[in-house]
Amino acid sequence: QVHLVESGGGLVQAGGSLRLSCAASGRTFASYVMSWFRQAPGKEREFVSAISGNGRSRYYGDSVTGRFTITIDNAKNTVYLQMDSLKAEDTAVYYCAAGDYYTTRSSHYTYWGQGTQVTVSS
Repeated sequence: QVHLVESGGGLVQAGGSLRLSCAASGRTFASYVMSWFRQAPGKEREFVSAISGNGRSRYYGDSVTGRFTITIDNAKNTVYLQMDSLKAEDTAVYYCAAGDYYTTRSSHYTYWGQGTQVTVSS
């Protein structure tokens, strides 16, 4: 079992930055691929970024490539999502997820956090 808790969301102006954190308890990150998804009102859950448990492989969705950076701190069992150059369309609830392998399909992830709201004002 893995328990995930996100933090770091908030209200920011367009062009600004936020850093999300996802702290895990239970099995360590090395056993999983850790991913971020987001869901805006009325839209499907969208893949944002993923990182392997050892931090060597990173993946990004097309809409965030070049603006977001995912990192992992195994000592703290925490994964981070640094979000720069934020746009109004980045507004969503952001979720952390843990799965056995990399995929952009949310249905394949076993463990989920409760989500953290990110609102970008234009």
